[in-house]
Parts: sequence; C-alpha cells; structure tokens
Amino acid sequence: MPETAETPPTARQWLGLVAVALGVALIVVDLTIVNVILAPIIEALSIGSSEAQWIQESYAITFAALLLVTGRLSDLYGARRIFLLGLAVFGVTSLLAASAPGGGLLILARFVQGVGGAMMLPTSLALLNATFTGRARGQAFAVWGSTIGAAAAVGPLLGGWLADISWRWAFGINIPLVALIVVGVLLHLDASPRTPGRIDGVGAALSAAGLGLLAFVLIEGRAYGWLLTTEPLEIGGFSWSGGLSPVFVALLLSVLALGVFWRRQTALGRAGDEPLMDVGLFSIRSFRNGNFVTLMVGLGEFGIIAVLPLWLQFALGYSAFEAGLALVALAAGSFVASGASFPMAATVPALAQVRIGLVLEAAGLTTLALTASTDSSWWLIALALFVYGIGVGFATAQVTNIVLVDVPERSGGQASGIQSAARELGSALGIALLTTLFFSTLASGMTDRLTRDGVAADEADRLGNMVTDSAGSVIGTLAAEPRTASAAEAAREAMAVGVQVSGYVCAGLLLLALAATLFMSPGKPRTPRTLKAQGTSDPKAPHGPVR
Repeated sequence: MPETAETPPTARQWLGLVAVALGVALIVVDLTIVNVILAPIIEALSIGSSEAQWIQESYAITFAALLLVTGRLSDLYGARRIFLLGLAVFGVTSLLAASAPGGGLLILARFVQGVGGAMMLPTSLALLNATFTGRARGQAFAVWGSTIGAAAAVGPLLGGWLADISWRWAFGINIPLVALIVVGVLLHLDASPRTPGRIDGVGAALSAAGLGLLAFVLIEGRAYGWLLTTEPLEIGGFSWSGGLSPVFVALLLSVLALGVFWRRQTALGRAGDEPLMDVGLFSIRSFRNGNFVTLMVGLGEFGIIAVLPLWLQFALGYSAFEAGLALVALAAGSFVASGASFPMAATVPALAQVRIGLVLEAAGLTTLALTASTDSSWWLIALALFVYGIGVGFATAQVTNIVLVDVPERSGGQASGIQSAARELGSALGIALLTTLFFSTLASGMTDRLTRDGVAADEADRLGNMVTDSAGSVIGTLAAEPRTASAAEAAREAMAVGVQVSGYVCAGLLLLALAATLFMSPGKPRTPRTLKAQGTSDPKAPHGPVR
C-alpha cells in the first residue's frame, strides 16, 4: 500500500516555528546572561556573595525542578495554553527583576522566572512535535536545536553589551520580546488538543523536590563541598556552616524522592491510574536510548561554555563584550547546521545527522584544546568554536527528533518534559564536572609552576587559592604589581592548561555519546500513515477540547 504523500508545511506553520524558537531563545539566554552582568548587579544593589550566588542559580534550579510537571500539564491542558502562560510568567517576572530595588526581590523574581521557563521548554517541543510531520519535522527540530546552541553562546555577548548600558536592561529587554512572541503564537499556531485526566499531586511534589535538589547538588557541589561543608550556606537568617555538606544531604534527599517517585509512577501505571510520568514510555527503544544520548550530549556540550569566558577575559585579556563576540562563532556554526539540515532532511536520516554533529563537536573541542595557550589567536578560537557550533546544530536538534519520533501525540508533553529534564540535568552535571576540573587544574597547575620557580610552598598555595577563589579575575591585579607578575603569568598558563583538559574531556564525553548511538535504531519520521497507526489519522486531531 503506497504511503500517503506529505503535505508541505504552510507559511503560517513556519511563522509559528519562529515564534516558538524565539521563546526558547529567551529562556536559554536567561540561563547564561546573569553570569556576565553579576558584577554591576552586586555594585548597584550592594549585595553580598551569598545573594549573588542565589541570583545566578535560583532560575536554573526551579527550571530543572518543574520540567516533568509542566510536561504533564501540557498534555492535560494543551501545549499552546501552557506555553502562553509560561510566556506571561516570564514577562511579569522579567519586569520585576528589571525594577528590583534589592537582592531579595531579584532572587524571588529569578525563582519564579524559572517556573515560566519550565512551562515553555517542554511545551515548545510538544508544539513542534504536533505541528510538523515527515521531513519538515526534522527541519523544524533543526531550527529548534540550533536556537538552543546559538542562544547559549549569544547570552554572554548580549550580557556584556547590556552591562555597559544598565544591568536592568538584561531583564527589561525580555518584555517587548515576550509580547511579540505571544502575538506570533496566537496568530500562527493552532490550539492544542487536551487529554482528559488529572495531575498526580504527590508525584508532582516528589518530582519537583527530587529534580530541584539534584539541580542544586550539581550546581553548588563545588561551592559548598561534596561531602563535608567547606563554605557556609546562608539563606535568610539560616546558616549551615559545619558537618556534612548541604550538598551531600540534598543528594541523599534527591535520590530518596526520585526513588519514591519512580515506584509511585510504576504502581499507578500498573493499576491503570493516571501517573504524572508514564514509565511505559521507556519501553519505546528510541525514547529510552535517545534520552541517554541526550544526557550524554548535555554533559559534553554546555560545560565548556561555562569556563571559556573566564579564560578569554582573565587569561587573554578580552573584555566581556569581546569574549561574547568570540562565542558568536559558535552561534554562527549552529545556524549554518540549521540551514544545511533542510536539504539534508530528504536523504540523511536524523540519527546520521546526530552522529555527524557529535563528530564535529568533538573535532571542534579537540582543535580548541590543541591551540589553547596564553596567546591563542582570535581566529583559531573562532574557527574551533564554529566547527563545534555546527556540531551542536546537528546533534542537539536531531537527537530530540529521535527521542520523540515514536511517542504518541497524546503523550507528547510528558515525553518532552522527560527529554528536557534529561538535557538540563546533563548540562548541569557537565557544568559541575567541567568547572570542578577546570578550577582544580588551575589551582594545582599554578601552585606547581610557582613552586618550580622557587616560590615557598605556603605562598604558592595562597596565590593559587586567591586566583581560584576569584575565578581568575584577580590576574590583572597580580600582573600590575612587579612582585606578583610571575604569579599572574603562572595563572594564565594554568588557565590555558585547564581549557586544554576541559576540551579533551568534553570531546571524550561526546565520543561516548556517539558510541551510545550505536544502540539506537534510525526511527522512521512520522507521516500521515504512521500517525494513523498510532491511532491519530490527523496530526492535529484532538483527544479532547482544544485550547
């Protein structure tokens, strides 16, 4: 029986894709932009290091914690409705953050802003999964994935530029963009089907607690100590200053919460009840193996972005804007991959594109590691990041395509939430791993160099700790003093070695992800015929009221 011919997407559908991609860009940029504008925030609001840290991390913690819950909400109430509600939350909290008179309100705004982001990411996947089929579906995911890679790179550039005007604009710029995206979604995306059902409240609480605590562990492990407390944790008037690290305790509680959550979801599924997460989705081979690859890709992809700006600014002397400009090469490569994937979609399967992307990512990172030094040329860095960005554009987009290709549309929100959680936790774990590795290499390398040059061991340790604790920002001050100029040079060399080690480790993790793809089958694109086999003859056929 011949397969039903595909209907090409309309201009309205492509415009809907643009609106969704812009929404995804907003939430990813806000994950990275605060790192660049933190210094002027500290100065303007007169806040301490503890508040500054929570301004950085609160968004990412709530963002990761709620992905499973919002994925289920997407199925029950319609992906478009939840996406629009997430945009509204994001816009209001951006206004609060932009006008915050002190650190307390800014931290609160960032926490709630993470809720808005968590509502938008999985629903963006569900919207694309339901709107596009066949070859166009791979093209839509290529745009989506390239947007994530590009936005992660553009965040520091945008932050560096806006920091020269006012840090408040880093949040204020979101407000007109949110309004524009809302109009685009309402005009160009169809209302999404709703699935009758309910939310498992206990499961929602367990998943949010487990994922939120795990995100805290991965983000803050180096700051507070992995086993014993190395720095006090201060929240309001509460201080955790000794004994077992709050990170270790949070890890134990996270494992307990997620274990109970999994057992509960399994029991509800067997009883024919309505679990928050359908564990039966993991019986789908493409979904199960694809999520493992997603986790590995997250590990290898985003960790390097956390350490590169430090090397560019403090070892090579770039300004925040110049460092962000170097990362634009990554964004450019990501969009090149997006454009290339359109003609490739007809002849190159999504799995093959993932493998091409992983190879290119590993090649770009290896090139960066080979050329990293105290005087690396800008064009070599940009070339390595461009190749890496092409790989990100292929791998990030098409691994999502593979994960969702065999998932029934009625479970698209849940599946998207799980895949988003795998991506975010992989990214958090990669950042934790890479920053720990980078700073450990920096401290030991600098101390060893100074000791070889005849500096007393105690003084070498003191200088090494000074540079590490400042994340390298003190290098310029050390270089300005003749007495400590040699320490500054030792720090620059140690930073270059840290980038080398980080590059090789990330490349290795991506090659491990490449090996994992050998256990994945290509998976056939969804077409009208395959949709019918899944019980949905029309990709937009509702399973309930639309919203």
